[in-house]
Amino acid sequence: MSEFHQPAVHGSLSSWDDFPVHQVAETVRHAATSDRNFYDRYYFNCHANDGRAFLVFGLGQYPNLEVQDAFACVVTGDRHEVVRASRRLGDRMDTSVGPLRVEVIRPLERLRIVCERTDDSPVAFDLTWDGSMPAFEEPRQYLRRHGRVLFDTMRLAQTGRWSGVLHTADGEFRVEPGSWWGTRDRSWGVRPVGEEEPPGVRTEGQMTGMWNYAPMQFDDHSILYILNEHDSAGGDPNPPHRELEEAVRIWHDPTRPPEWLGRPEHDCVLRSGTRYVERSTLHFPGAPGGAFSVAIEPLLDCWLMHGTGYGIDPDWRHGMWQGELVVQSRRMDYTAQAAELFGLCDQVARCTQSGGVADGAVGHGLHEFFFIGGFDRYGLRDWDPAP
Repeated sequence: MSEFHQPAVHGSLSSWDDFPVHQVAETVRHAATSDRNFYDRYYFNCHANDGRAFLVFGLGQYPNLEVQDAFACVVTGDRHEVVRASRRLGDRMDTSVGPLRVEVIRPLERLRIVCERTDDSPVAFDLTWDGSMPAFEEPRQYLRRHGRVLFDTMRLAQTGRWSGVLHTADGEFRVEPGSWWGTRDRSWGVRPVGEEEPPGVRTEGQMTGMWNYAPMQFDDHSILYILNEHDSAGGDPNPPHRELEEAVRIWHDPTRPPEWLGRPEHDCVLRSGTRYVERSTLHFPGAPGGAFSVAIEPLLDCWLMHGTGYGIDPDWRHGMWQGELVVQSRRMDYTAQAAELFGLCDQVARCTQSGGVADGAVGHGLHEFFFIGGFDRYGLRDWDPAP
């Protein structure tokens, strides 16, 4: 489905307009909203379950900014390598940007991601994704700040396994589904993208509090956990306010329905003087089949905001206009540049269940966290590090 053949011959017609997929009285090239922050994007991660290597890949379209961009970030040990590309958006069925592309082989089941070799980066891959579980529609995220819609997004999530080959600065990895797992999501809607806007009254940033996301898979099921929490300041006895939360167990057998696990709880251990999570335990006291916990043991970190477009680089943000076609590479050494490590962190994690219907089950997945501003529960004040 990623291939395209015939460019538009008039106006904004494109390949997708020959399919019955329209939702509004516009060509597919145009979103229903004119909000500059409308986006439509892919996220994938691929990891060796022993923590030897971790790949994160993203590709996004920003129709009202006329931009399509993509990145691939590979971490081996302390080495962080990025290939990124941006171009003018044309036919939305063309899901390629320079050396990077996504191909949909069987929708919601099998996809392919490719990074062709460039002159200034050792990163290249050709990888095929097969979903372990049915694609799952996560809860809608909606935030309004000072009268303006800041987030209004939909997302599907899926765990899966990979096959193919991955080239890195540390050599070639043969990627096999028995030991290379991952998660992916597809999200679309409105969220801050592109060039920085004048903040005006909106000085608090995109979101605040604790962001914690942990999709994980085991032999016969997966667990999706998502949380955006603001803790109770000043000793308030009420439960923390949550902008978004969900915890669900999804069996890999599609004939078994999903099981909602109730209100999830978290218990993170932060490295002294930092906002870095050394380990975490997730609790599901209201789960069907009995309460259980999952111990999260990080194996490898990816500091995702460095070089990929997630916002820490002023010259390269998702949706930012770079030109007709620009391809770049970036690299980082986590040991040598430790003082610069900041923001959203994706971790390859080993996940071990205690209690419940899968007591003792060991799986692997993503553990993602970001503490934005203060979070009293873990001793975080404004943007100061933990005491």
